[in-house]
Amino acid sequence: MKSVVVLPTYNERENIGPLIGEIYSLLPEISILVVDDNSPDGTAGEVENLTMKYPNLSLLKRPEKNGLGGAYIAAFKKLLMGPDVRNIIMMDADFSHNPKYLTELLRESENYDLVIGSRYIKGGGIEKWELWRRLLSWFGNLYVRILLRKNVSDWTTGYNCINAYVLRKINLDKIDLSGYAFIMGVKYFLIEAGASVKEVPIIFEARRGGESKMSGHIIREGILTPWKLLFTK
Repeated sequence: MKSVVVLPTYNERENIGPLIGEIYSLLPEISILVVDDNSPDGTAGEVENLTMKYPNLSLLKRPEKNGLGGAYIAAFKKLLMGPDVRNIIMMDADFSHNPKYLTELLRESENYDLVIGSRYIKGGGIEKWELWRRLLSWFGNLYVRILLRKNVSDWTTGYNCINAYVLRKINLDKIDLSGYAFIMGVKYFLIEAGASVKEVPIIFEARRGGESKMSGHIIREGILTPWKLLFTK
């Protein structure tokens, strides 16, 4: 049984090579699936070159930029076809999620179905964010926690380890959410399906290269998504 790190990318050529190298230096046997949305900067080509060096690295190319949620759903559907996949790890490709936490996520996955790399429990935190963004994220997660009534402190973190067996229990097509709202949605449906949850502390770091994907649209999604989830059957 194997664990697979899923890295959705759009214009991450600057980061993807060093990140893959760092992951394999820590976990040489792990598998990595990069999902690229036709990045104009040549991210996919960089990954294709690296597959010659790393046999457990693969690439899923999508024809156009179609959202973080779509990238993850495409990856999940592909991976869940394989009976040998035990864990699927969601992870950003810009180094905001330090690979050093992978070992703890996998260790806790021995006992929990959903392991969340959390910024909002003791020992967690955020590095080099402006005050407005810290407040927006903290209050946003409190808002989601109150509405959904689930004991999760960090709903919007994208660093998560999911048991494939439990992921197979949910209908991925009903998670009709784009962008970072998908991260919130997949956690909610996993918990509704009976997933046991563990949060482990991480320090969320500033991206090392490229541009932030934060936008007003993402903020609006964060406000509306909990209501959509509550009325989704």
